[in-house]
Amino acid sequence: MTWSIVARDSSGALGIAIASKFFAVGALCPHASSGVGALATQALVNPLLAAPALQGMAQQREPAELLAEIMAGDGGRAQRQFHMIDALGRGAAYTGAGCIGWCGHTLRDGFSVAGNMLAGPQVVEASADAYAAHPELPFAERLMGALAAGEAAGGDKRGKQSAALLIYSGQDYPALDMRVDDHPEPLIELRRLYQVSLERFQPFLTCLPSRELPAGILDRSQIDARIAAFQAARQSTGKTPA
Repeated sequence: MTWSIVARDSSGALGIAIASKFFAVGALCPHASSGVGALATQALVNPLLAAPALQGMAQQREPAELLAEIMAGDGGRAQRQFHMIDALGRGAAYTGAGCIGWCGHTLRDGFSVAGNMLAGPQVVEASADAYAAHPELPFAERLMGALAAGEAAGGDKRGKQSAALLIYSGQDYPALDMRVDDHPEPLIELRRLYQVSLERFQPFLTCLPSRELPAGILDRSQIDARIAAFQAARQSTGKTPA
């Protein structure tokens, strides 16, 4: 019912972009943790698989071995699809024999693309090729671009309904967590929300309490200055500041 990309950025950020002809795909399928890994559980989704996968990745277990162990303990594994990338960029993917076609996955250097109920294998390949072709883009834009390429190649064979983007970049909370739960053009709406996040949300996030600055920035004038500097950098370079 879904296709997704899970990836580790060169900055160390971990993220997932996902789309489906299913309500609120972002509610159950994508999971991630800073310094640990990112994953998507899909097809006949089993959200209970996420916690042991993240725990195993936190222990730096070998991903293929970890995933095989997790799936062996799931009685519904024939109808599951699951893929993950750890903080070292190592990946593993599984597509159960009972998943509905077209279904499959591709593992590449630092990322994985997987999907089921798709128009064909070209959806996964187009998504993977688009992500690989644009290392210069900000991570979020690169992930969304991968989904856009997959949709242009046919996407979910049933149509469109929801999409989500989840990124962790070093903190205990997400750098971005955006969901489009029900929309006729979910990927277009997801990109619109991303553009809105650039106005104040993303620069404001750098002022929050963090591992490096436990109290955060409390002076409102400093917060406003950070937001202004972020916007000035965007206008002068045309790019999202790192």
